[in-house]
Amino acid sequence: MTSTVDPISLPQAASNDTEIDREALASLLVEIARNVDPDYRARFDGVPTADPRMETLRQLLVGREISELSRVTHLLDEPEQLASAVGGVLPSAAARAPYAQLGEALAPAVERAVQRSIQKSPRTLTDILYPVFLPAIRKSIGEKIDQTFQSLNETLRHIFTWHGLKWRFEAWRTGASFSEVVLKHSLVYRVEHVFLINRNSGLLIAHVTADNATSEDPQLISSMLSAIQDFVKDSFNEKEQSGLDTIRFGELRLWSEVGPFATLVAVIRGNPPEELHEIIRDVLLRIHDECSQALEQFDGDSSQLAGVEMQLQTCVELKQEDSNQGFPWLVVAAVLLVLIPAGGWFFLSWQSGQRWQAYVSRLSTQPGIIVAEQKMRDGQFYIAGLRDPLAADPQSLLSGTQVDPARVHSHWQFYQSLEPEFVLKRLTASLAPLDSVRLSIVNDRIIAEGEAPDTWIDRARAAARQLSAGGPEFDISKVRDVSPEARAAEHWQAYVSRLSTQPGIIVAEQKVRDGQFYIAGLRDPQAADPQALLSGTGVDPARVHSQWQFYQSLDPKFVVKRLMASLAPPDSVRFSIIKDRIVLVGEAPAAWIDRARVAAQQLAADGLSLEISELRELTPQELTRLREAIQAVDIFFDSGKAVPGPEQLPVLDKLANQLKELAKDARKAGVTAQFMLTGHSDAVGRETTNASISAARAETVRALLKKRGVAPESLLVRGAGTFEPAETENSRTGSSANRRVSVTVNFH
Repeated sequence: MTSTVDPISLPQAASNDTEIDREALASLLVEIARNVDPDYRARFDGVPTADPRMETLRQLLVGREISELSRVTHLLDEPEQLASAVGGVLPSAAARAPYAQLGEALAPAVERAVQRSIQKSPRTLTDILYPVFLPAIRKSIGEKIDQTFQSLNETLRHIFTWHGLKWRFEAWRTGASFSEVVLKHSLVYRVEHVFLINRNSGLLIAHVTADNATSEDPQLISSMLSAIQDFVKDSFNEKEQSGLDTIRFGELRLWSEVGPFATLVAVIRGNPPEELHEIIRDVLLRIHDECSQALEQFDGDSSQLAGVEMQLQTCVELKQEDSNQGFPWLVVAAVLLVLIPAGGWFFLSWQSGQRWQAYVSRLSTQPGIIVAEQKMRDGQFYIAGLRDPLAADPQSLLSGTQVDPARVHSHWQFYQSLEPEFVLKRLTASLAPLDSVRLSIVNDRIIAEGEAPDTWIDRARAAARQLSAGGPEFDISKVRDVSPEARAAEHWQAYVSRLSTQPGIIVAEQKVRDGQFYIAGLRDPQAADPQALLSGTGVDPARVHSQWQFYQSLDPKFVVKRLMASLAPPDSVRFSIIKDRIVLVGEAPAAWIDRARVAAQQLAADGLSLEISELRELTPQELTRLREAIQAVDIFFDSGKAVPGPEQLPVLDKLANQLKELAKDARKAGVTAQFMLTGHSDAVGRETTNASISAARAETVRALLKKRGVAPESLLVRGAGTFEPAETENSRTGSSANRRVSVTVNFH
């Protein structure tokens, strides 16, 4: 029999006072008060139940509760309705119950239910545990196989070598197996870096470096590793729990161990043993056991993971260095005892020869001494050569050399050295210069400076001509003649030199005759006025006779003025002179560029260079429209991700087609299109993290576009971090709009 009693429900409070008739209740209470004796204190159980007014009062006050209790009592007598009512409130009650009490109450029932389920269908448990344990078992078996092959390979490689014989003796002496000794000496490695990376966001949690190990920005390395992992998974449709185990770069190996919430990457230099995998895996398991909740909720703040670096430090301390056997010292000592007497004799002979050679080298560096021959024979020293009388005494130079003078036999012949200091002494003795003249040596040249009469200058000029070839130059150009005629000629020569340095002026002829000055040559109309340059030179303009013929100078400054007058360049073109080359920079119509090209060819015939390679033709309208369409495209990313989601693949396909089309049209127009991929990020997290992930996003988009046929040389990347936001972060869509990669098009 099925009951129609409603399930248990709490009585709801009335939203208004319409359920109770207040006026009837008040009238009834007044009537009762009138009929009750004020002095009579009746107990509640003493109220007569037959009084109809009291029954009415009871219905008004607790009638609803009485009805509800009746319904609940009837409900408890119906098992099906009671089960339905309890099932409706059981989840809420279990959620609010204390964990310890709830576990103790449910444990027996759950254990019995699991046992019956396994006994009834064992395959169900197998299907649940198979995906969890099979990869771990497969990986463990693979590492054991690699370890076995590694040990076998190293053993076979050294079994018949000299090192192998020594290691076999060491194995016999220590009681260890031969393969263990081989691996001990051949597997030399060191763990240099350890990275702990969050699996969900790819953010760096902690990084520890070994002593003397160098690297780039660890946050950037972490972002690139995460980007590589995501790229491989997306490109080859790998499962989420799989990943790159080993990466090798020369002597460096990157070993990766994946945990529930974090990945541990170790950078190892050398040839590590396979059992190192187990050590790294144990460190990762300890970190997850101690900081599981903090790793799961990691958002870039590593303050709650301060103890992780201590765990990682144990990894970077792992290394194995080659231990070499010592030398046979007894054999070496015996050989040294035999060689000591002979070595002592050879050392004394060598020391005596070194002292003699030091003396000879000292003599060879002395000015005025030329060593022609030197030798040692029967404990005696012989030396011969040439010596200037002004040079140092060779016999006095023996002092302090520890060479016995009695064993030295020397023979020196007279000669005059061409060393500047000796020539200067002889010139000073022969010319007897005046007090107003000073002789000095500058860069192996003898220079005379000052003022002197004509007679002394003539004598000095004759002495300069008589100096032997190969000797120092005697320069008397800085000795001034004190006569008025000489001063006037000096002023004229200064004026001519000044004219010769002026651009646009070529001095073809100049002379002085009968106190008059004559000059002739070529002059560009844009050059300076020669007559105006006479001012301040000390030359009388009335004594100067000049004749200048018109010509066009090839000086770049004058050529630029003539080009600007003839070509009439647009405002977008700028002329500049770079190392005697005229360079045009800017944008101009094709017709004007053709005129500039003709002018460049004409100047090339005159030996001048006019470069128009940096001139850009004004971009056609079709290229402009396509560039604007490309620059309006953005590739968006999820928070903390360096790889775009699958919803962005159609956008990438369309962008790749547009880029290839623009590059093709640009080549037809005679220009080169270049595309800058700029990665951006939102303001969540640290700035270094945002900069690294923005660069990783740009690199990922570049790889995806290259995969779709875009020429890689036309793609440039950079990371802008949070410094170039598309929208303000306080807007509703600001954060998601800033996690993007934008494209900028440039023509060259």
